[in-house]
Amino acid sequence: MLRIVLTHLFLFLLPFFCYALWLWLSKRSGHPDRWSKGPIAWLTLAGLVLVISGLAGMAMLERSPEGANFIPSAMQDGVFVPGRYE
Repeated sequence: MLRIVLTHLFLFLLPFFCYALWLWLSKRSGHPDRWSKGPIAWLTLAGLVLVISGLAGMAMLERSPEGANFIPSAMQDGVFVPGRYE
């Protein structure tokens, strides 16, 4: 679950990192007006679009095989047996 949360947090913050990198590379980072309401709103919208597309992609790609039963992970005789589909 933590992997999923961190992945979507990364997707949301990616536009902000790219914009900050662009400001740094263009040597305009010294101007505080570059982080005005306009860019923040568009960066937030871009981050939300990335998160929603990531959620949709995960929903479509991470499915179980048809007709397979999931056997959850368990400890058997002191040995960890990972979950699997049968």
